[in-house]
Amino acid sequence: MKKLSLTLLLTSLFCSSLLSQDFFWQTRLFSFFDNIEFSGSEVKVPQTMAGVMIAPEVGFKWDSVHSIVGGVNLMHEFGSDNIIDRIYPTAYYEFCREPYLFIMGAFPRSLALEKYPRMFFQDSLSYYRPNIDGIFFQYGSDQKYLNLWLDWTGRQSEDVREAFFVGLSGRYNLGILYAQHFSYMFHYASRMDPFFHEPLHDNMLFQTSVGADLSGKFIFDRLEGSAGWVMGIERSRTGDGDWIGKHGLLVEARAEFRFAGIYNSFYAGQGLMQFYNDHENDLYWGDPVYRTKVYDRLDVYIDFLKKKNVNLLKLRVNLNNLGFSACKR
Repeated sequence: MKKLSLTLLLTSLFCSSLLSQDFFWQTRLFSFFDNIEFSGSEVKVPQTMAGVMIAPEVGFKWDSVHSIVGGVNLMHEFGSDNIIDRIYPTAYYEFCREPYLFIMGAFPRSLALEKYPRMFFQDSLSYYRPNIDGIFFQYGSDQKYLNLWLDWTGRQSEDVREAFFVGLSGRYNLGILYAQHFSYMFHYASRMDPFFHEPLHDNMLFQTSVGADLSGKFIFDRLEGSAGWVMGIERSRTGDGDWIGKHGLLVEARAEFRFAGIYNSFYAGQGLMQFYNDHENDLYWGDPVYRTKVYDRLDVYIDFLKKKNVNLLKLRVNLNNLGFSACKR
């Protein structure tokens, strides 16, 4: 009885402490219509992805730096008979005191990996895998930072392979010049007690680049370009299990003026994703077009309304899907 009374007392004190702090709520609404219809490609499946997502959250914040947030991300695909097609639970703790940011739990992917190139994570992940299940730690500001993160993507069972990402990225500015780095290691193991041997895969991808940011120097609101080295290293732990390395060059440029912008990404080198034909998107979460030796993508986009909390009607035209890409095996 004494233990029960003490537990109830501590629980009451804890709840009172939380209730005395700031309570907040927020809701994100995101609608997408991604038409990647084309013909003649050997590396990517043409399809149309469209739907709407709503993600309500509630939370407590105390001492101005600690937050506990809970919610859900609900997705309805256009044309579906279901009211809700996919449900993604959200629950995380956040510590935010500049220059530190720490997040643990199930939290929106955009909080951690929004800057990663499509080579690492393709567009559709924000539709069908919007949350990270793991940990994110960052030191620094928006332009000078270093972060580490873990995303546990598969809990081993008879039907699911054990899988997780460990990543590192960072950026350092020196005047108009900057250097940046993105990387991850993806561990893709076997299922529990498989009927036949399933080799474990280690998939690592690195991109290191240098560039110049001339935003605000001319009439453009944003103007920058970069060039860097890409390296993919992977192996299948079967036989001798030798590491396979692939290398390439990535050049990117972006210009924005008021509500319009263009973004070009050019890759030349060895085709990545060595074991794609065996495991496809289960092993590789990046855009499969980087299996080619030469690839160029030009995006033209318009932001009809872009404010601090609203990004309304963003129209993006990807010219490579209209037949202007230069890619070959």
